[in-house]
Amino acid sequence: MPILVQKFGGSSVATSDKIRRAAQRAIDAQRKGNQVVVVASARGHQTDELIANAMEIDPNPPKREMDMLLSTGEQQTVSLLAMACHAMGQKAISFTGFQISMITDDAHTKARIRSIGTERIRKKLDEGYIVIVAGFQGVDEEGDITTLGRGGSDTSAVALAAALGARLCEIYTDVDGIYSTDPRKYPKAVKMDHISYDEMLELASLGAGVMHSRSIEFGKKYNVAIHVRSSVNDSPGTLITHEVPKMEGILVSGATIQKELAKISLIGVDNKPGNAAKIFSHLAKARVSVNDIIQTEVSPEKANILFTVNKSDLEAAREAIDEIRDSVHCQNVFVREDVAEVSVVGVGMRSHYGVADRMFQALANAKVNIDSITTSEIRISCLVNVEDGDRALTAVCDAFQLDRPANERTL
Repeated sequence: MPILVQKFGGSSVATSDKIRRAAQRAIDAQRKGNQVVVVASARGHQTDELIANAMEIDPNPPKREMDMLLSTGEQQTVSLLAMACHAMGQKAISFTGFQISMITDDAHTKARIRSIGTERIRKKLDEGYIVIVAGFQGVDEEGDITTLGRGGSDTSAVALAAALGARLCEIYTDVDGIYSTDPRKYPKAVKMDHISYDEMLELASLGAGVMHSRSIEFGKKYNVAIHVRSSVNDSPGTLITHEVPKMEGILVSGATIQKELAKISLIGVDNKPGNAAKIFSHLAKARVSVNDIIQTEVSPEKANILFTVNKSDLEAAREAIDEIRDSVHCQNVFVREDVAEVSVVGVGMRSHYGVADRMFQALANAKVNIDSITTSEIRISCLVNVEDGDRALTAVCDAFQLDRPANERTL
């Protein structure tokens, strides 16, 4: 029998009725001839509530203890889902990450998966059970509970699908698919039927909140198709797959905005081989995730290095830079926290010209000044003042007709 993995986000299991609805979906999928594995998140805003509880006790809690605390949210959900299945007459069993041997590294609060044991899951599937696994969590080599970071249940689900050889992972959420941009910021956004792994990776890394970027990496590497769909209705969602030729006919698939960013500028760094490596190696050891990087030569002797980080990593980044700045003879460090990044993404950029021109003209017409620009093969990002961010997003969405279905846009 084929294996189907279903993942239910926090909003999809927030109430008893929603838990019953999720359980019914799993039962229906099994009755259609699938072996079903369900991955679930903590209910509703439970993770936020647990974090608030921790902060009342200790404003700077140890990360290991935070993982112990936050992992309890998912454990409650999976046991309730198993009970719901049982009440409906279907055998189901719940497991924590520890119980299925989801082994991670020891980076508490943002661990990465190293391996997954599937023997126990397969045994229960063969016995006719629906297997329900707590998302977001694992265990390190020392036996300590770890968590995968916010959105980590997506990663748990797709990683499990890959380990079990499933060809499809369904991600159930409170939206009915992936939109050309965030409909809360651009109400005219339209749902996409298909999107490539590469485009989704870029959008996820740029702040699109529907999917976790690491889950897309697993899907691409292990050829697991990901179907993002509504937990409320049965309408088709958005399928994330490998790129197909027709996708190149779409100039821009989506746009994003990120506001929780900080820009760090290292001014007057010695312009010699090895200094950039030294700086970013030190940031990596501090477990700071760096986003865009720009290096410019200002003289044969000096260079400026600019990069962005999430605001949650800013203090760790400041400390790491303070430790390294003298050894690279950095003359000054400037930090901006009043920035936003607006980006457009599309595999069509590989085969069409004029994307940058259209984007920059749209921002100029909206009287939005550009602080800096970074690009990849399928992405253009502009850093702007945060107060201009929403206006900038609307301008580029209009310019690339992201209010229309993909087949109705003009190049």
